[in-house]
Amino acid sequence: MGGSQGADGAAGGKRRALVLAREATIVGLVGNPRPRSRTYQMVSAVADAFATASGGRVEALIDLVELKASLFDFGAPRVAPALERVLGADVLVVGSPVYKATYTGLLKAFCDHIIQGQLTGKLALPTMMGGAYNHALAVEHELRPLLVELGATCATPGLYVLESQETELEAVARQYVERLAEGIGLPERAEGDPGGKQL
Repeated sequence: MGGSQGADGAAGGKRRALVLAREATIVGLVGNPRPRSRTYQMVSAVADAFATASGGRVEALIDLVELKASLFDFGAPRVAPALERVLGADVLVVGSPVYKATYTGLLKAFCDHIIQGQLTGKLALPTMMGGAYNHALAVEHELRPLLVELGATCATPGLYVLESQETELEAVARQYVERLAEGIGLPERAEGDPGGKQL
């Protein structure tokens, strides 16, 4: 890793560019208390767009509501596979709806299973969805500091999506990833390579 733009590093707020390995593994993490929510769709769209742009692959989309009964039980067997997937990923797309001007308790409860600094070396794309633009700063002021505290290098800027953009998620995600690609060293795809794939 090196350079001077494209992502916020975990140490001292410094900015640095990440150069991802070819076929980077991507995991989506969804903190909406409703299953298969609009937030889930947003995270899925961003993960797919990033996979296509980078030649990576989406390994999992983790809907945390499926683990809600175990999230406050540290060391719970049901949480362990999701935690293993997150810690094994190269790129994390982390999404939450805006609740009380911040991310959900569901997302925070899962993140409490991650030790400070344990996401070092991973690129995180912070994403949030809300009903109005007056909550847009929650991405930068609330979700980003949580991910940086855990050691992740966060893409700049994060993505805030309006609920009314539900039918435009693929286009919004593609445009967002195109902006990020200007500051992140994405590997070039071989000729004829269609890009990332959803597993």
